[in-house]
Amino acid sequence: MGAQIKPPRGIGPYCYRLHGQVYHRVSPLYASDQHKESYGQLYIFDSSEATEKRLSNNQNCLQHVFEKLEFMLREINPFAQSDLQMYRLVQEHPTTSVKMVFLEDKNLDMRRYNAPTLCTEVAAIFVGDNIDPPTNRDICVYPVEDTCQIISPLNQCCDPMTYPLLFPRGECSWNTGMEHVEERRTTKRTRVTQLQYYAYRLSQRNGFNILHNSDKESKIRTKDDIDKFVSAELPDPCTDLRLFQIVTKCMVHGPCGTININSPCMRDGQCCKSFPKQFKDDTEENVNGYPIYRRRATEPVQVWKYSIDNRWVVPYNPWLLKTFNAHINVEICASVKSVKYLYKYVYKGHDAASVKIQKEGALDHDEILSFVEGRYVSAPEAMWRLNEFNLSHKSHTVVRLAVHLPQQQPIVYQDGQEARAIERAALRKTTLTSWFELNKNDPSAHNISYSDIPQYYMFDKSTTNWKKRQRGGQNVIGRLPVVSILDTERYYLRMLLLRKSGAISFDDILTVYGIICITFQQACQEYGLLRGDQQWHDALNDAAQFQSPRQLRMLFAMICGFGEVEDVPDLWVQHQVSLCENFVHHYSEQTGPHYALADIEELLTSYNLSFD
Repeated sequence: MGAQIKPPRGIGPYCYRLHGQVYHRVSPLYASDQHKESYGQLYIFDSSEATEKRLSNNQNCLQHVFEKLEFMLREINPFAQSDLQMYRLVQEHPTTSVKMVFLEDKNLDMRRYNAPTLCTEVAAIFVGDNIDPPTNRDICVYPVEDTCQIISPLNQCCDPMTYPLLFPRGECSWNTGMEHVEERRTTKRTRVTQLQYYAYRLSQRNGFNILHNSDKESKIRTKDDIDKFVSAELPDPCTDLRLFQIVTKCMVHGPCGTININSPCMRDGQCCKSFPKQFKDDTEENVNGYPIYRRRATEPVQVWKYSIDNRWVVPYNPWLLKTFNAHINVEICASVKSVKYLYKYVYKGHDAASVKIQKEGALDHDEILSFVEGRYVSAPEAMWRLNEFNLSHKSHTVVRLAVHLPQQQPIVYQDGQEARAIERAALRKTTLTSWFELNKNDPSAHNISYSDIPQYYMFDKSTTNWKKRQRGGQNVIGRLPVVSILDTERYYLRMLLLRKSGAISFDDILTVYGIICITFQQACQEYGLLRGDQQWHDALNDAAQFQSPRQLRMLFAMICGFGEVEDVPDLWVQHQVSLCENFVHHYSEQTGPHYALADIEELLTSYNLSFD
């Protein structure tokens, strides 16, 4: 497989660690002084010598298995002899060793450009237009006594030459004429695509995907539901001995802390996973967006040389553990807060790599020519796409509603067509101005707020009018875009649109108790929406739904520095959880707030301001 066996540090169950895809590695065609002959290099030896060399590299493997595989490939695989020919070719044309170095630049988005942490991870890096996968591969064969010949990747002999253990008899791979079996054919497609073929070849068995999409009746809603699916306690060995053995072997963290300060999870003298946990008689449903699992105080058990209790158990699902007999951490996302992290990772863009290619041992090389920026496809992503699993699912239709000041709606135009775009925009209504027209002409819409109008009416983009819905409104959500507090008038207009229904114009929104206000901020003031610090609380609550803690701290610093906040300490206390979330995760609940306050103070200093 080409995998590197590396047991983890510290005391724990023995692990055969495979990160990424299990693969067959094609090594150079001849061995170097530093490495023994292995893999395809051994086909140039006779059978007995090749078997001896394989056993010396894999001393725990059975000799008769190697002998059978060796005999089978040499006898039935027509491509096995190609290594003998390639060895002679390499002797005549020595190769050059190169290495690929991953670059880390602080100016890059490290959510996408973070380098792999394990040297055994398998991935594909490719460069193309718009980072699309390459449409072709360069594959060469060297016929005897002839020059190099490029063959098409569509050639049905290409895969058995490249992956002999997947095609031990040298049977043909996918070809353009391969057809579906009768029951899989449709009127639109009768032939097998490459994607379908490779997904079939790589699938080991049905039911590979352990993910389960629950229906509405199976949603985890209460702490009893959490306890039903997730446990963070040692099972009773008298009741379920097998589960107890698996948990003590695979699901015990560390130990770390004062018991073992050299544990890999230790950061600045503390466990980065916050172990050991606290004892808890009952599960708490929603604490900082995640539950605190039940961990009752029981008698400790001996695991290796340590006494372990429930504080050290990693949350698990009993069925998954007994099915796969492996370390499988299961967590419950119990709050809408988790949505912003899912959104962040789904829409951050594909993984990328910034690398340079250089000759081994060479001191001078052209960094510009050797620099490559490409897409990074890991083994899990490749598996997901090969099986055509859905990358996302949309349950509701979200209608984006315009929030703009009078005569300031956004206009899209091409260079040189500005005047025409303005004329066209003057004749078309936005969702906001069309809502004003709807309220003028349809009395039934007067009691519906702007944000709720998409549930009852559909916006026709061709006529730019709202039309009454006939069905399906329960799966429609109206969304007003979040407006920065620094865009003052639009911010207060949005505040009014969320609260006032039946408006027929901008002046109508500005009218409060029969008096037309000069600004939308003044209108909010007259309605009593700006008493105390409520507007600042609303701004932070809205932003916390989708912004990262770092972005929230920047907003908090701007509010404290440029807004008229009456009670800054109270504002901090009420939003401390969201502002400190990432620091609490990386450090602890005790030290996280101190890091957050230091970060806010640094931001204020950049504005020549201070908490003092």
